[in-house]
Formats: sequence, structure tokens, C-alpha cells
Amino acid sequence: MKKGIHPDYHPVKVICACGNTFETRSAYPKGDEIHVAVCSNCHPFYTGKQRVRSIAGRGEKFKKKYGLS
Repeated sequence: MKKGIHPDYHPVKVICACGNTFETRSAYPKGDEIHVAVCSNCHPFYTGKQRVRSIAGRGEKFKKKYGLS
């Protein structure tokens, strides 16, 4: 590896809007804290609380609207 061309890779504290905090490593140059809006602790995909869009009845609705059988 060439010296002097790589960014400083240091530990940072990630703070989520939900209050969850954890430590990781990053090349983020502006300090030792990163504030995020969503993390794996509160994201609906990871928590299992995601909304599932109901697509049942869409075909029937289309057929009814356009008079198809």
C-alpha cells in the first residue's frame, strides 16, 4: 500500500434518532459521531413491522372498472 493516500479509518459512534447507539469504524472526516435517522433497530424491514401493501382485488377492480369479465 502506498503511504499517505488512504483516509484515516477510525472508530465512530453512530447515534440514531430512535436513541439507539453503536460503534463502528469509518473514514468519515468530520468527527467521531454520525447522526442517522433510521438504523437496524428501528427500520421497519428489520423489525418486521413493515406495511404489506394489499394487492388482492386489484384485478377485480380493473375488470369492474372497464367492464371486462
